[in-house]
Amino acid sequence: MSTVQIRDVRKSYGAHPVLHGVDIDIADGEFVILVGPSGCGKSTLLRMVAGLETITGGTISIDGRVVNGVEPKDRDIAMVFQNYALYPQMTVAQNMGFALELAGAGKDEIKRKVDHAAGILGLEPLLDRKPAQLSGGQRQRVAMGRAIVRDPKVFLFDEPLSNLDAKLRVKMRAEIKALHHRLKTTIVYVTHDQIEAMTMADKIVVMQGGHIEQIGTPLDLYDHPKNVFVAGFLGSPAMNFLDGVIVGEDGAFLELNGAGRVPLPAGLRCAAGQSVIAGIRPEEIGIADTGGISAEVLVVEPTGSETHLAVRLGSQEITVVLRSRIALVPGEQVHLSLGTAPLHVFDKETKERLPSFS
Repeated sequence: MSTVQIRDVRKSYGAHPVLHGVDIDIADGEFVILVGPSGCGKSTLLRMVAGLETITGGTISIDGRVVNGVEPKDRDIAMVFQNYALYPQMTVAQNMGFALELAGAGKDEIKRKVDHAAGILGLEPLLDRKPAQLSGGQRQRVAMGRAIVRDPKVFLFDEPLSNLDAKLRVKMRAEIKALHHRLKTTIVYVTHDQIEAMTMADKIVVMQGGHIEQIGTPLDLYDHPKNVFVAGFLGSPAMNFLDGVIVGEDGAFLELNGAGRVPLPAGLRCAAGQSVIAGIRPEEIGIADTGGISAEVLVVEPTGSETHLAVRLGSQEITVVLRSRIALVPGEQVHLSLGTAPLHVFDKETKERLPSFS
């Protein structure tokens, strides 16, 4: 078993609080990603799990053992850093086996484990090279191999792909996910990139300002965000937000400020006259031949497989993603189909998702 329990964990630097009582349960073999904007406390929390930061309050347990006062080397974890942290004077094989050498392992055991990790990561032809002779992706694989040879209970990744170019990040995402599927080891992974979180995680922890906003599977958070922050953070392009007011005797419609009226999801708990924020994913909006809501095209961005539009809807601007190519020019009027688009409705004041009867 390789479980991690984080209970009411707090962190302060002097009088400045950074984490405000965080609770997370991580199951054996689970791939959990901590995501959020810079400064939200995700890397600090990861370093506390690793033992590189002291805990101001609360407990962190690995396999039921509280590790608050346990040295990093005795926690049975392995950490992969953003900057690789490889020894430049050592070969790939020496870098990967150095921790085992410090632990007193024999040469045969070190070679066996290094060769095994190199085979998993495709590093066999590079074992005699030094870090300066490697690409960024190869260096990151070496850093991962150094963690694998230790056979830890928990892998910790601190923004490991942020130094790579976009194409290589996509490749490394697939490699890390395949590695997790093969090793089935518990992984706690920190990133500010919501695409990494959506494509790799079993469970996402969305953080802001030292608090947890929501925990769930990627699709659950995408489809059912609990507040405006989570809704806007997950998704690329980001969710559109439109101000509106609930109208109708039974509160069945949403009057978008200066843009028209659309039906509300059935069973929504709301009252006529209530001010709300409506969230609509860009890919859920279509172009109608007739009817719909009139909008002015501001920008057209063809990407090949998709066409991204920036349009003005009443007094507000939104993004539309079309799964086809379409000939439009700035200044042209289009009719947007919003009536069938899934609406996410949030209270204007609290920014929390409105509950439903279902």
